[in-house]
Amino acid sequence: MQTACRSLSVAASGLNALEAQFADRDFSATFLRLIGIFINVRGRVIVTGIGKSGIVARKMTATLTSTGTPAIFLHPADAGHGDLGMVTPDDVVLMLSHSGESTELGPIIQYCKRFAIPLLAMTAQANSTVATAADVCMLMPDVPEACPATMAPTTSTTVQMAFGDALAISLMEMRGFSADDFHKFHPNGKLGAQLIKVRELMAKGDAVPSVGEEASLLDATIEMTRARLGGTAVVDSTGALIGAFTDGDLRRAVTGKQNLTEAVGRFMTPTPLAVGPEELAQEALLLMHERNVMLLFVCDRGRLVGAVHMHDLLHAGVA
Repeated sequence: MQTACRSLSVAASGLNALEAQFADRDFSATFLRLIGIFINVRGRVIVTGIGKSGIVARKMTATLTSTGTPAIFLHPADAGHGDLGMVTPDDVVLMLSHSGESTELGPIIQYCKRFAIPLLAMTAQANSTVATAADVCMLMPDVPEACPATMAPTTSTTVQMAFGDALAISLMEMRGFSADDFHKFHPNGKLGAQLIKVRELMAKGDAVPSVGEEASLLDATIEMTRARLGGTAVVDSTGALIGAFTDGDLRRAVTGKQNLTEAVGRFMTPTPLAVGPEELAQEALLLMHERNVMLLFVCDRGRLVGAVHMHDLLHAGVA
C-alpha cells in the first residue's frame, strides 16, 4: 500500500513539474512553435520512439490521428529496413526519447538531415544526441522514476503521455475540431454511439407515419399499423406537427366506445414532444426515459421531417 501510494505521488509530482514548465518562457515559446508546425504541416506527423517511449509514441499517434492531426507511427527498428520510405518531404518527424541517446533513432536522424525533413524531439536531456539533432526540441522535466532503483521508465513515460494529450487537445481547439468531426473518426463502438445524431437513426419520408387533423380514428389506426412505430403524427395543411396519436390514445378511444369515423384531432395529444434532427441521439433517449415515451417525432423549423423509436436508438448502441 505504501509503495503504491508513493508511486502515485511521484507520478503526480512529475505531472506538476510538467505543468510548471509552461511558466518558463523558452518552454512556452517552443510549445507554440511546435503547435504552429503541426497546424501547418502539409503531410503527416511521423512519431517514433523505442522501448517504453515507443509505446507512448504509438498512443500519441492514435490520439493525434483521432483528433484531426494526421499521424503515423514509425518503428525505429523497421526504419532502416525500408520503412523510411514512408517519410516524405511534406512530413515532420517527432522523436520521443527520455535519455536522448537511443541509438536506434540514428538512421531516422540521418535520413531527415539528408532530405531536409523537419525533425522534432521530446527528451529530458538538453545536451543529448536527439536534442542536438532536432530542429525543435521540447525539453521535458527530468523527473525521478517511481521504482526504487529509479531505472524502470514510469514517471518519465507518464509525463510523455500527458504532454502528448495536452498537445493533441491544443491542436483540437486550434482546428475547431467538433463533436461531428470526432464522430466521423469514431463511427463504431460506444463512443461512436454517443455522438450519433437523431437524423442518422430517424425514419424518413414515407416511413414516417402522419395523418391530417381531420383524418378519422380508423385512418390513424391504419397509418399506425402501416408504419409499425406505435403512433402517428398529426399535421396541419403546412406539414407542421400539431399532435400525436399513439396506441395508448387508440385504446382509450376504443374503451370509451367512440365511433372510428370521428376525427383523430379530438383524441390526439396536442403539442407532442419533438426533437431536432441535429440533436444527439443520446439526448433524445434521455428525453424518452424522462417522459416515459417510446416514440419521438423529429421537426425542423416546426415541420415534421422524421420519427425515432426507442428500439432504434437502443439497437444502435445509444445509452
